[in-house]
Amino acid sequence: MSDNPYQMKRLKTGAFERRLSLAKAGFVAGTRFAAGAAGSMFASPDERDEKRRRMMAEQAQYLVRELGKLKGSVVKIGQMMALYGEHFLPEEITRALHQLNDDTTSLSWSSLEPVVREQLGEKRFAELDIDPEPLGAASLAQVHRARRKSDGTELVLKIQYPGVAQAIDSDLNLVTQMLRLTKAVPQTREFDEWLDEVRMMMHREVNYPQEAETTRLFYSYLRSDDRFIVPRIYPEYCTDTLLCMSFERGVPINSHLVLQLAQERRNRIAEAALDICCREVFEWGEIQTDPNFGNYLVRLAEKEGDTDRIVLLDFGAVRDFPDDLLELARKMTRAAFFRDREAMLKAMQGFSFFDNMPESVRSSLTDLFFLAIEPFSDLKEAPADALTADGRYDWAKGKLHMRVAGFAARSAATRHFSVPPKEVMFISRKFMGAYTFMTVIGAQIYARSLLEPYLKRNPA
Repeated sequence: MSDNPYQMKRLKTGAFERRLSLAKAGFVAGTRFAAGAAGSMFASPDERDEKRRRMMAEQAQYLVRELGKLKGSVVKIGQMMALYGEHFLPEEITRALHQLNDDTTSLSWSSLEPVVREQLGEKRFAELDIDPEPLGAASLAQVHRARRKSDGTELVLKIQYPGVAQAIDSDLNLVTQMLRLTKAVPQTREFDEWLDEVRMMMHREVNYPQEAETTRLFYSYLRSDDRFIVPRIYPEYCTDTLLCMSFERGVPINSHLVLQLAQERRNRIAEAALDICCREVFEWGEIQTDPNFGNYLVRLAEKEGDTDRIVLLDFGAVRDFPDDLLELARKMTRAAFFRDREAMLKAMQGFSFFDNMPESVRSSLTDLFFLAIEPFSDLKEAPADALTADGRYDWAKGKLHMRVAGFAARSAATRHFSVPPKEVMFISRKFMGAYTFMTVIGAQIYARSLLEPYLKRNPA
């Protein structure tokens, strides 16, 4: 089959090419921003602020267009900054970065085939029929279906783009320098620590042996739970830049086929999704930190009485959290569950993020955590229109993800609010993603019973 004319022959992964492109973009944006600032010197404070915001938005759009052209790790870095950078970056920057599209143009098979052949070796390569048209293309890799000739086993090959792993460190440095030229990022220790975290996350994303091991781990956790499907890893076709797993059919979580299901079927899918979130925090200590809907599919039951199953994909963003952070999350969840303000404030003690806050700010955060756990509580504090006639929590009507986000933004606006530990941001983002999932699917469930087994009012 001939290559698709809309596919690329190669990525710009050469350090000089990328450095030149990013340096040019940063210089142009910085020059425009400086010129705009000079032009508003004699304007009123309000006019200067409005002009600054408008200029920042325009330059952010320009920078994002330039980043999108380079693809590779640059796109993923931009997406991570958009997802977790609200504490560091101006709103205009994060809004623009959210537009970076991970569904990139694919690399042609004629460019990838020699790479796959070399990785597998001629013998292993000859055992497979590989579809040259990709199932999907992202910023760091693309996915191709394959079939093992000997027995017809359906497989998926996740093929890392050549050179992206080696470009991560230089790309991150270049993106940061570009943003700093526009005065868009703070010169603080917290920001530097966050950059180190982004660097580590990026290297984790391209560490396929680790992802294979994590996939096997979750397979072992869930193999006896018929609500979930985790792909099987085929190690004989895996390398440092090639991941081979079973092909698993399913439809997207937000597809019309799922959204038009009967309410009770959607409720069971929602309960399963929340249940696995609870087990990650309270049982396993291994948390999928990427809330992207693309990491999940639903395999719909073929006949009445069968179970709709959630297919879990892409374990590259799974993190194991230190015991002290997990215990903090558990204690704060317990305190919020029982609406115990004293226990919440006690749980915060000993963590500099909380200790550096005035008591009034800690009290406000306690109210935020009480709000966040609303669907799992006894529902006395829930809005009346968020409850169904039989007392279930209606996530779409409750709009909890929007109320929590608004409350959090107001809390973060105080001058006493410091940058939270990166692990806290991961966990909060995880659950905001889960809450959005519940809202999109229109869940109406009793969530208290999912969390209650993990909690005791007075733990030992």
